[in-house]
Parts: sequence; C-alpha cells; structure tokens
Amino acid sequence: MNATKKGEASFSPEALKEKYLLEREKRLRPDGNAQYRDLSGVYADFDKDPYVEPGFTRPAVTETIDVLIVGGGFGGLLAAARLRQAGVESLRLVEKGGDFGGTWYWNRYPGAACDVESYIYLPLLEETGYMPKEKYAKAPEIFAHCQRIGRQFDLYKAALFQTQVEQMDWDEDARRWSVTTNRGDRLAARFVIIAGGILHKAKLPGIPGIETFKGHSFHTSRWDYAYTGGGPMGGMTRLADKRVGIIGTGATAVQAIPHLGASAKQLYVFQRTPSGVGVRNNQPTDEAWVKTLKPGWQQERILNFTSIVTGNQQDVDMVRDGWTYIFDDTELRRAETPEAAAELRQMVDFRKMEEIRARVDAVVKDPVTAEALKPYYNQMCKRPCFHDEYLDTFNRSNVQLVDTEGKGVERITPTGVVVKGREYEVDCLVYASGFELSGEYTRRLGFDIRGRGGKSLRDSWAEGAATLHGMHSRGYPNLLMFSLTQSGHAINFVHILNEQSQHAAYIIGRCLKQGIGTIEATEQAQQQWWEVILGHFSKMAAVGGVECTPGYFNNEGVLPPPSAMRNAPFGGGTLEFIEVLRNWRKGDDLAGLEVTLGGTP
Repeated sequence: MNATKKGEASFSPEALKEKYLLEREKRLRPDGNAQYRDLSGVYADFDKDPYVEPGFTRPAVTETIDVLIVGGGFGGLLAAARLRQAGVESLRLVEKGGDFGGTWYWNRYPGAACDVESYIYLPLLEETGYMPKEKYAKAPEIFAHCQRIGRQFDLYKAALFQTQVEQMDWDEDARRWSVTTNRGDRLAARFVIIAGGILHKAKLPGIPGIETFKGHSFHTSRWDYAYTGGGPMGGMTRLADKRVGIIGTGATAVQAIPHLGASAKQLYVFQRTPSGVGVRNNQPTDEAWVKTLKPGWQQERILNFTSIVTGNQQDVDMVRDGWTYIFDDTELRRAETPEAAAELRQMVDFRKMEEIRARVDAVVKDPVTAEALKPYYNQMCKRPCFHDEYLDTFNRSNVQLVDTEGKGVERITPTGVVVKGREYEVDCLVYASGFELSGEYTRRLGFDIRGRGGKSLRDSWAEGAATLHGMHSRGYPNLLMFSLTQSGHAINFVHILNEQSQHAAYIIGRCLKQGIGTIEATEQAQQQWWEVILGHFSKMAAVGGVECTPGYFNNEGVLPPPSAMRNAPFGGGTLEFIEVLRNWRKGDDLAGLEVTLGGTP
C-alpha cells in the first residue's frame, strides 16, 4: 500500500488491530508453558553434548576457595574477569559444557550469528585487543572470543568443564557455601556467583508422539554434524538425499533454515507463528574506521545503542541498524501528551510492521507462502529477526512452508509430522523450539540452593522472589545471582551482564579486603526494592503485551499468577537500572546489606 500524501497512513489501524487480535486468538493455548518438555527422562538424549568425546573423567576436586562462579558463558567470564581485575585470585568456574562460551558453546547450528552488532555485543574488546571481522560476528568467531577471554584472564586453570552443580548448601559454622558436583567435587566457597545465563535450558514442544519418531532428531543447540555433515558455515552434504523437517521459525530457525534449504533434498518448515524479519545488511569491519577509534570507544558505543533503544534521544546513532531503526522515536517527540504519544507509537509500529510485511511480498514469489510468512503483531511482541537470505529460501523448489495457522504441529508419527491431518514424511527432525525463560528460577538452574537453616530457595520464592537488586536474597548469605528476576534487562543483554559483573566484583573485592565475613540483604531493603519493581510492573505488563501473540515474551499469552509479579524484571529501563547500581556503589556503605565482620573460619 502507498500513502496518498505525506504523513497519511496507507493502512487501516482499525483493521490491523482486529487482524492482530484474530491472529493472537488462533494461537492461545490453556496449557501455556506447560506445552513444552524439558530435556530429561525419555528426552535426555537431546541434551547430550555432541562437541566432546564421550567417556571424559578427571579426579574429583576438594578445595576451599574465595569465589565459585556457576556458568562459563559471557556472565561467568565477565564475573571472573572483573574479579581478576579486582585482585581476586582464589576462584573456580563450574561449567556444564566442554569449554567456555555458554550459549556460544552450545549453539553451533549452521548460520548462527549475533543479531546485536558485534562491536557492542562481544565484551572486553578493548581489554583483549580484538576487533570482530564483521558487523554481526558468526558463532565460531564469538566462541573463539570466549576462549580468548578465558586465556587472557587465566581462567582455564580455574575451570571445571563438563561439570554440573548438584547441591549447594550454606554451612553456617564455616560461613561458606558447600557445593557438590556430578564429578564428585566438594567445594567450600566463601562467595557464590550464579551466572548460568537466561536462555540456556533447551526445551522441546510437547507434541503428541514426539517420542515415537524413528528417524534422526536433535535440538538446534545440540546440532549433530556427524549426521548432517558440514559445520556452522553450512555445507551439510550428508543431507543431499534426506527429507528434513524443522519445527520452529524463531530467531534460531531464521538463521539455520537458509543452510538447510541449500543442503537438504527436501525441507519442510513447520510454522506456528512467523517471525518479523528485517534486513541484516552484514558487512566486513571497516579497517579505516577501526583506525579512528580512541580508548573508551566500546563503552561509548554500547551506551549510545542502549540509549537509543530505551528511548533516550542521541545526536548521533553510532550503530545504525535494524534495532535502532525499530526504536527510533523521532516521530514521537511531537506528541504533546502521554496519550498522544501512545497513539502515535502504535501508528509508527503499524507502519514499521507494514514495511516488514511488504518485504515478504517483495522477496517471496508464491503469494500463498508470502501471506503465511507475514507477522501480524506489534514489533516487540516477539524478538525481531534480521536476515538477508531467510525469505528467499522459500523460493527454492525443495523448500516448503507448512503453516499450521497458529495451531502448531498436530502430532508426530514414527515416520513424520502431521499437520491438519496430512503427514509429511521426513528422515530427520530438527527442533528449533528455543529455551526456557518463563519457568521457575531454580528449575532453570537445574539444582536447588539451600540457605540458612537448610531453607530451599525454591521454597523461599514459592510466592515470588524477594531480592535486593535481583542479586541478593535474605537467608542466602554471600550469594550473588545474575538473572532477569527483579534485575535489569536489555536488548544487548551483555551490557547488563557487564554491569552486574562490575557490581559483584566491587562487593566481593571489598569484603575480602576489609575482612567482612558475610553479606545478606535485609528484609527492609528487599521490601523497598519490591516496591520499586511493583511501581514499574504496570509499565512492564504493557510492554510485555497482554495483547501480543503468544511467546516467551508474554508467558505464552497466559496471565501469570500474582506471585509472578515478584519475578518480573526491573521495568524502569536499562540505563536507570545501571544508574541504580552505580549510585549504590558510590555510596560505598553496602546499603541494604547486613554485614558480619571477622572473616571466615
């Protein structure tokens, strides 16, 4: 559609709103997050690590340390690096994978790359002296950067890989955390940092018959190159005679599908809800630009990006990509009232989503397929995607979109996938079904935490979380948690992880230097922080989108229980949360933490 004159909408806002609601209604399910299965029991094989040699053994470790970090992804690496910079040498990292990397260790599917600009997404670029090769670095390069951080900060000697925490108990007499692992390790840690990531626990769709499939199948985060051939850059030659099905069309699938389409004899893409796919326009790093950079450039660029995507006007857009285009609020500045701003914001969103849908028509040749690939919801109802080959893949004669019209796959048989009564026979099924985000915190961790008096964190938070800054919880001394729960969130989540890491390093470094034995949130501080969270909750609910199409952003469209309000992230914006932490540190008095002096026995 074309506007008849400048400023005039070329679409009907009323019709689009009705269409959005109809598409949402199609996808609502009463089981919400219960529709998914975790990778345990009969599904445990989906969780096996395909990137290590089987049969790994090592001697059990028994030791006393200052800091234990759970997780070896960006959160754990940043925490360890900042602790090293604070002079902390006695630390251990426990990581399930066979190396550092976290999500970039597990996600090696073909086409995997960051969707936030690599110059702001990859941490510690100036500290490591590294510059990414492209604007959007691919997975192998990001994984290699994680290893680079591990080497630079001498973390490999501190790492226990292929290891999972099984039990974590507070020892009141020793004033330490007693931690055991599946490798028989017994670690006595003065402080524990939980940096297990927010999207690390893979899930499967609870489709009837999923366990009966006799062909080959795997989750995208455990890609089986022994079966497909090739590698993260594609070239999966062993699929040349295979019929492949992929279930899911989210951010992961958008990157993997072009490579599957180029390799498989036949590819069926099973879609419940289409993603909005904008232009990525990846490009090599400009060496001339690199030569102009001055010390502090990365933090300046990170701050510029976060400012723009959180509605803070900047004179210059340093990143200039799909994200900053989505959040460009230039048009909103002429609104004179909050109500006018909200109305104008919706109109801008309609227009930008019309551009996304027009791109589908411009690229995809078959009109029926094109129509099915168009997303009808507000731009941030689902994580926006950016790709330059995804839509064109559906022009291949060997690629078929199987649109389930919002209902999802009906069932899986020993030989294929059934949608609307028709079976699509496949040799291989790939599950691009994502990761747990909305589930209970300790369930995502994979282990419980027992604090003072043996009280389980799962039980303590049964009616919702209670924290200071999302990091400390009363009854759990010297425990620091990196998560979304009552904490900050960001489009570029590494920005938050870096701030949390600096915050944790400040606290732990100060305790070690000043002989502080324990720190623990006070009841009053937790209550005051909850009032801050509650004050922002209505705003978060609006952003989360009760009217959005179901997905992990809005708890699959199911209204969460009242206790879930307490698990909400900080809703005041990324920069405001960071300012809260920085101002707290400037106070230099550990406000809101109950302090016990005297070191540890």
